[in-house]
Amino acid sequence: MDKLLIQGGTPLAGEVAISGAKNAALPILCASLLSSEPLQLSNVPHLNDISTMLRLIAQMGVEVTLDGADGLVLDSRGLNNPLAPYDMVKTMRASILVLGPLLARCGEAKVSLPGGCAIGARPVDQHIRGLQAMGAEIHVEQGYVHAKAKRLKGARIVTDMVTVTGTENLMMAAVLADGETIIENAAREPEVVDLANCLVAMGAQISGAGTDVIRIRGVERLHGAAHPIMPDRIETGTYLCAAAATGGNIRLVKTSAAYLDSVVDKLLDAGCEIATERDAITLKAPRKLKAVSLRTAPYPAFPTDMQAQFMAINCVADGAAVIRETIFENRFMHAVELIRLGADIKIDANNAVVTGVPRLDGATVMATDLRASASLVIAGLVAQGETLIERIYHLDRGYERIEEKLSRLGARVKRVH
Repeated sequence: MDKLLIQGGTPLAGEVAISGAKNAALPILCASLLSSEPLQLSNVPHLNDISTMLRLIAQMGVEVTLDGADGLVLDSRGLNNPLAPYDMVKTMRASILVLGPLLARCGEAKVSLPGGCAIGARPVDQHIRGLQAMGAEIHVEQGYVHAKAKRLKGARIVTDMVTVTGTENLMMAAVLADGETIIENAAREPEVVDLANCLVAMGAQISGAGTDVIRIRGVERLHGAAHPIMPDRIETGTYLCAAAATGGNIRLVKTSAAYLDSVVDKLLDAGCEIATERDAITLKAPRKLKAVSLRTAPYPAFPTDMQAQFMAINCVADGAAVIRETIFENRFMHAVELIRLGADIKIDANNAVVTGVPRLDGATVMATDLRASASLVIAGLVAQGETLIERIYHLDRGYERIEEKLSRLGARVKRVH
């Protein structure tokens, strides 16, 4: 099993390109199931979760063709197996996103309840209730969601909670439904907007994406299209945090600050200098960071996927900060590992009090989920001596060629097989 070995204490400096967004690419891969014509995608990141999703839709009958360094062509005219088996779904929660498209296109779907990382419950009941409101007959048996509908019908759906994958699943189901579907309390994340833009390019009629009310007028069929995947805002934020923590000065290209207002605001509060261009961001860290408190909440508030990275930079900042996690339970598991490096963190339910220390010291630590892995990388870059991060398969789910990109910025980091 691969590990990451980091020799800390070097400020990051230089320029690196940000990859396409995993959380935008995964639902867009599923959108290919909605049309019998090819969907051409660019800026697709090379990640384990992407590979898993491609294998999943390929066994359903989708023809996957590589198109250049970061391009794919997905042709689902041969779609003949609307099944997502447990052995392919268990490692990735996003696999539930095939449910809506399969039901809309094939009239039936059998999808295993997903697994994924251990950061708490992400119930699929919102997906199921929404599809039932659209006329689907759904049973959950032996760990599988069995869904049938001759043709889905437009409906007004009000979700009990803001759910990104729920919004995406229902939006994809609705594009081929009979009549108008209104999704209220919809997720507003940029990745939802990117999916909507792709669906519109394929001929869907969608308005309101990016707001909490999305309207979809169903059409008879979708056609092929070409679509570039948006830049990864969480990868962008992670590299900004790594530069901030190490006292660095970096420029990130092929990305935008447009989706990162809450993260940029906190980095400014911490004392960083940030300059933005249309497709680039530059950060220069202060001599000493100031601690910043934060509270996670659905977009456009502070993202839960950046909470762990800010915990890491608060470990070496001046003062104390309170971090409140409101999205997922069990999302402070990285705190125990940061404490192994010398951090001063106290956990009380969904609150963490982080008091900055003069220095961290390298040690062996273990990644528990994707973003926890990122926090340990940041802490390892700051710590004196060597840090060995175990179980980095979590990291490979969401960060493309991370050791190569960090090395380009001057970090002393290598993958140990």
